[in-house]
Amino acid sequence: MRKSRAIGLGLALLVGSWVLLHLLLTTLDGLTDDVRPADCLVVLGNTVQPNGRLSERLRARLDKARELYGQEVSPLIFVSGGLGREGHYEGTAMQRYLVAHGVPPAAIVVDNAGDNTLATARNFGRLARARHLRSAVVVSQFFHLSRTKLMLRQQAVPTVYGAHAAYYEGRDAYALAREFAAYYAYLLSTG
Repeated sequence: MRKSRAIGLGLALLVGSWVLLHLLLTTLDGLTDDVRPADCLVVLGNTVQPNGRLSERLRARLDKARELYGQEVSPLIFVSGGLGREGHYEGTAMQRYLVAHGVPPAAIVVDNAGDNTLATARNFGRLARARHLRSAVVVSQFFHLSRTKLMLRQQAVPTVYGAHAAYYEGRDAYALAREFAAYYAYLLSTG
């Protein structure tokens, strides 16, 4: 009985350490922007309110992309999101926001079929192959960047960097924990 408790405690400590280390590395990776000139900025979608207004989280992502575009990090912005429960295509709403804030329409590629991170990665992978794009800077919340960069690399985008949107809220702790599960679920599904 004592031996089985010790083994159980050891396993719990091992798993807990693994989870904490992964969360720490994901946070460090996400908060450490690695911005270099790239062929395209890839901005992941988020909620568009029923009235068409973008969530603060999504505006922060787009503002970061505008900042990078203005710094001439990339000549192209790929905006990706699906049809939200609120009835709006995220990609189209993202494009409208960017154009309203000075980004030329010709610099924006809209993907309204990016219903989730994997769909966005696959859709961008197809675009990258068709247009011979070899590098990208992913723009999203810090907790989302590690998994997204992995997915893009596995879609034959050889060089992927990340830049986090400077918007934080309490639910980021939940999202970070969810990313742990999503990261390994993705790895297991591709293995």
